[in-house]
Amino acid sequence: VPKKLVNSVTGCADDALAGLVACNANLRLLQGHRVVLRADLVAIKGRVALLSGGGSGHEPAHAGYIGKGMLTGVVAGAVFTSPAVGSILAAIRAVTEAGAAGTLLIVKNYTGDRLNFGLALERARAEGADVQMVVVGDDSAFTAPKKAGRRGLCGTILVHKVAGALAEKGASLDEIVKKVSAVIKAMGTLGLSLSPCSVPGSKPTFQLADDEMELGLGIHGEAGVRRMKLLPADEAVETMLAHMTDPSNVSRLPVSSGASVVLVVNNLGGLSCLELGIVAGAAVRRLESRGVHIARVLVGSFMTALEMAGVSLTLMLVDEELVGLLDAKTTAMAWPNLPAAPAASKRQEIPAPKEGPRTTQQETSTGPSAARVQLVLERVCSTLLEMQEKLNELDRAAGDGDCGHTHARAARAIQEWVRSEPLPAAPAQLLSALADLLLEKMGGSSGVLYGLFLTAAARALLGRNDLPAWADAMDAGTEAMGRYGGAAPGDRTMLDSMCAAAQALAALRSPSAELLPVLSAAVQSAEAAAEATRHMEAGAGRASYISSAELRQPDPGAVAVAAVLRAVLE
Repeated sequence: VPKKLVNSVTGCADDALAGLVACNANLRLLQGHRVVLRADLVAIKGRVALLSGGGSGHEPAHAGYIGKGMLTGVVAGAVFTSPAVGSILAAIRAVTEAGAAGTLLIVKNYTGDRLNFGLALERARAEGADVQMVVVGDDSAFTAPKKAGRRGLCGTILVHKVAGALAEKGASLDEIVKKVSAVIKAMGTLGLSLSPCSVPGSKPTFQLADDEMELGLGIHGEAGVRRMKLLPADEAVETMLAHMTDPSNVSRLPVSSGASVVLVVNNLGGLSCLELGIVAGAAVRRLESRGVHIARVLVGSFMTALEMAGVSLTLMLVDEELVGLLDAKTTAMAWPNLPAAPAASKRQEIPAPKEGPRTTQQETSTGPSAARVQLVLERVCSTLLEMQEKLNELDRAAGDGDCGHTHARAARAIQEWVRSEPLPAAPAQLLSALADLLLEKMGGSSGVLYGLFLTAAARALLGRNDLPAWADAMDAGTEAMGRYGGAAPGDRTMLDSMCAAAQALAALRSPSAELLPVLSAAVQSAEAAAEATRHMEAGAGRASYISSAELRQPDPGAVAVAAVLRAVLE
């Protein structure tokens, strides 16, 4: 039986509603019933009340659609179970007593829901209440007629919205029923799933192989009309739209070129938002290619089937009046904050800003000769390429084993650069150019850290090329890495080698300092610091999530830094 994060199997519907009401001051539970109502029931006096509901497990449907401009209340059953007649009747009585000018029951087309809401309606009428019922059947899965009719799916939320906007404007019960009945006939919904779902305490309702998907399934875990091999999102969406609009399909929605529709891309519960966005984009493109105008699009979780990893597409044919009703304001928490504009797959992009002039371009101070710089960089690159597998091996203990690949990528980029164009003469300009190169080509957090180091170091070298300037540059670079990377010496990162070298290079500030002995001391300090990381507890980076007992190797970033400094010295 799949795991569920519930308190008890029997109490999950009540607990979910209690949680919703606890988090929303605009909702109230009806005492003794699994019924949620608007807290401001007085506001419906003289207006038509709208009640809906059904089994739990479809959240945010239906209680998420309670609010001004949508539903007045909702009656919930246990998971995937129709609500009790007594509770439906209690909800009708509550809104009638609040002075509603009639009550409309919006019911999804399932036998249990039709029976229970129907019986409650008859009993309420016997008590003198003015009650009517509309049954939503928007399923476009079945190609041949079914005696039970089309199932009620995610299109129901559009019915809630249209009816709610009309009721808020003061429309009569008969007017709302007439409008909503026409809307129901102009809708189609089709589901597609990658997985089944499971009622708390039970096993999944059907099985799907890893390479399969199910077309045309409902929202209670029942299997669909066709099982297919897994398709890319674009093809899956095309298959869905073709099925929904197929002339030989009795439950089709006739959508021809020039039609205007509202599209709902609904997460059936367990699909990632990333996948949902991909499906939404595909749906917009495929509809546009058919010449269909998408007046509005809703993307999100609107009517789910517990944790089912799937999606449903709903299309509703609309005119300006219907679009206006969908755009009308509502306080219902599950209705999206919708832009009042059509969908479009191609929108004009904001032009990227041009890069500003670099201060380093006016730089005149010269550093080491270009030939010497090229020689040093070539030596650094060949060192990193030779160490590629060693660094990968060290990285496998704590990371994703790509530290060597990342440094090799940087080395090849630098090699190509030094061999293809003259190197900047000024040190600040050289370091800035290297920073840009590594940010573009190196990748990973290492690329950003080296980029930070070189950018900050370059600023310290502006207009300078004396030995103290290089000590300042080293300090500025390591400080920037620590500030943004969140690491400090002792955290078992590349910063351990960097800071050890920076400390040794501070000797360059002495008037009698000689470069080579100081640089040699800095390299030795960096190598000792890299080796010392073997015994450190990782305090930053990916390795910080792994027990130090499992590491037992020096940090690959620290080893790489020490090797770079050794190559510079030699």
